[in-house]
Amino acid sequence: MIPAAFDSPDQTAAYLCTLPAIRERCGRVHALAQSGELEYFDYHPEKERDAAAFCVNIIKRDFGTNFAAIPPHGRWRHLDAGRPRVQPLIEKWKASPNPPDTKEICRRLIDLFLVSVLLDAGAGNSWTYKEAASGQTFSRSEGLGVASIAMFEQGIFSSDSNNPHQVDAEGLSHIKASTVASAMQVSESNPMVGLEGRSSLLVNLSKALKANTTYFGDFSRPGNLVDFLETGSIESSDGGPRRVHIFALWTALVEGLALIWPATRTTLAGIPLGDVWPCEALKKRAHAAGEELVPFHKLTGWITYSLVEPIEKVLGWKFEGLENMTGLPEYRNGGLLVDLGVLSLRPGRIPASFYPDSSCGIPKLPPSHPAIIEWRALTVIELDRIADEIRRQLGVTAEQLTLAQILESATWKGGREIAKQKRPATGGPPIDIESDGTVF
Repeated sequence: MIPAAFDSPDQTAAYLCTLPAIRERCGRVHALAQSGELEYFDYHPEKERDAAAFCVNIIKRDFGTNFAAIPPHGRWRHLDAGRPRVQPLIEKWKASPNPPDTKEICRRLIDLFLVSVLLDAGAGNSWTYKEAASGQTFSRSEGLGVASIAMFEQGIFSSDSNNPHQVDAEGLSHIKASTVASAMQVSESNPMVGLEGRSSLLVNLSKALKANTTYFGDFSRPGNLVDFLETGSIESSDGGPRRVHIFALWTALVEGLALIWPATRTTLAGIPLGDVWPCEALKKRAHAAGEELVPFHKLTGWITYSLVEPIEKVLGWKFEGLENMTGLPEYRNGGLLVDLGVLSLRPGRIPASFYPDSSCGIPKLPPSHPAIIEWRALTVIELDRIADEIRRQLGVTAEQLTLAQILESATWKGGREIAKQKRPATGGPPIDIESDGTVF
């Protein structure tokens, strides 16, 4: 049982940066939803079965009953949008005159995947990216993924012209908004939201890499996480895979990347917390400092999911404790719940000033708005509940169909598909969020 309170704000701050804290604090918000005590959302549990059935139909359409073929949620798919790119890049490295060993291949993939995720905050409904090599045009997460791997291959993130396919602190320190804009084909006719925030994350990543040699090594590369994780891993005595706990990777990312988040984010006892926000509904019931705070750590979670895959696939290691990972509280997963009626905004609670176009009925809110905090917290718990119902309808266990697989094949994809059905002109979410390039 997670303790409800701690002896000091410092202990609370440390707790709010852990994986278990996400479910526990989001669970508090969900409990208020069950009793109708939230300020902005009503909860309709009777709609969960239909929402799960919608997701089950997508899984069956795309994978039949071959659930083992469903990949985990991760950046790899976006980097391969339209055609394979990651494996051909690996093969190119292997065929080079001085091929890297397996560990260096994994370091390079971690370099690529981490920086790609940090560039993955919502780009808006208008931006697109045309890939020169294929002539294909992409938008949203796929567009950002394809653009980021092109930037990686061009050596934009590297300070070493002899080793362009890496990310290092020195290379990142020279990134400007204009660099990102040019590489991502941003223009007046092709606008991207959150451009400044996106480029600031990369510059701040440079500082974080330099400041945390324990995790990122003396050369300040994200890929050196492999070496840190290896020191705390357990080598199997029977020839099985090397085992590493998910908490080790999570802690390295939370602590190692703490400097990248905007200075305006929530702090407690002088400690910056990142993607952690006060919930007005909890504030009324708080008895100690920090009890009103709800952690999400969405980008950290997205990075974690995305790095687990290449480490397991390339190095053959096995992560333990993956059941502690949560669903990601972002607008596709959350949008699915609103569009399918599991959650609904209470009428009249959001002022008319937040509706830029009154004819469409979609509010546009900043990430700090209390309605967004409620929405994201409910999304975390509902993803667990929807996942359980999906498994029940399919007759499978959590081992046969993991949360990571459900996020990839059902809820995130389902959120996008229902949005396109309901809002074909934009495919945008039912609640619009003012993206600053650092949250969603």
